[in-house]
Amino acid sequence: MSELVERLSESEFDAVGAEWNDLLRDSSSDCFFLTWEWLHSWWKHLAGNRRLSVLKLCNGGSIVALAPLVRKSLISPLPYGQLEFLGSGTAGSDYLDFIIRRGYEPDALRQFERYFERANSLLRLQQIRRGSGAVAQLAAHCVQRGWRSWESKINVCPSINLTGHTFDSYLGTLGSEHRYNFRRKLKALMRRFDVQLQLACSEEERKQALNHLVALHTMRWRERGGSDAFFLLEHVAFHDEISALALRRGWLRLFTLTLDGKAAASLYGFRYGRVFYFYQSGFDPAYSSSSLGLILMGMVIRHAIEEGADEYDMLHGAESYKFHWAHELRELGTLELYSPGAAGWAWKLFRSSVRAGKQLVRNVLPQEFAEKIAALRKQKAGKDLHAPSPAQDGQLPCLTMDRH
Repeated sequence: MSELVERLSESEFDAVGAEWNDLLRDSSSDCFFLTWEWLHSWWKHLAGNRRLSVLKLCNGGSIVALAPLVRKSLISPLPYGQLEFLGSGTAGSDYLDFIIRRGYEPDALRQFERYFERANSLLRLQQIRRGSGAVAQLAAHCVQRGWRSWESKINVCPSINLTGHTFDSYLGTLGSEHRYNFRRKLKALMRRFDVQLQLACSEEERKQALNHLVALHTMRWRERGGSDAFFLLEHVAFHDEISALALRRGWLRLFTLTLDGKAAASLYGFRYGRVFYFYQSGFDPAYSSSSLGLILMGMVIRHAIEEGADEYDMLHGAESYKFHWAHELRELGTLELYSPGAAGWAWKLFRSSVRAGKQLVRNVLPQEFAEKIAALRKQKAGKDLHAPSPAQDGQLPCLTMDRH
């Protein structure tokens, strides 16, 4: 293996897609949110003022390890930067990790640790799967060499093991009240409407379905102060690009539930390998009494089972509705690593003071006031978004999404 950790240029990052994904499939970190398509789209649209800092290690001319990182500048008294994962912060990337070919983990992690120690950078790695993956191995190796670490749980990902199930046998694992509600609500809806579940399979269908998703999701959340999912043009452009790439790869699962031909609810997910990832949804509040969210989730889980998925991952968020469907969960965390020496000590003191300050604000600021500030921030940030206008003549509004 090469003794040199190299950093990819932006042009190299643009061109490395096929080799990146081949390496990912031969690693223990393989998941949709580490694909080149997801991370490259995030870099193009959501990176902000971060600088690309993807690291690679090669063996015989082939890449055997990648650290998909960016450098973030901080307002701090320290003359150092913070390294974090591509995909962090916005867009909801889960299970971020280093990508290392199986069998090369010990050597690769040793090389990365030496590089990070020389760089005097803080490693702040978010949305990691706690207790597993290459990041956990890196942390153990670094601590043995005198690094300091800090870790916290930040969220959970409920999931459903679908292996060996038919839809009926899966429903049999759920609570009787939830199972009864799903069947009753679906039958009632089918008595009132012609109910169709449509999967976007062409580029034209994808564009139309994504417009419906954004419009329905925005309608659903507007009265609650807005959602982080699509409230900036950059978010919409990101999802326009990644959904188009995912469609070409056969990964996109973008569903529209129609009632008498009118789009009433949407569910956005991805099928990668044997896993279905539920990402986002939306529905028309005019149908709130019909429990469209409940019905659509059940119909899509049935679709996932019928196409052979072994797992339905509901991704991060402990919303109560997820636990009506899912009985298993994974913990997500944030890990900070501080190198030995003065730089590491300085970083640790700085980050500790930042956390203490945030906790003080949370303790002092009333929750209701904090929520109002968050709502105003979203409203201001999203003022330039082409927000959907009220529906006219029974038609849902559309958003203009220019490709960049």
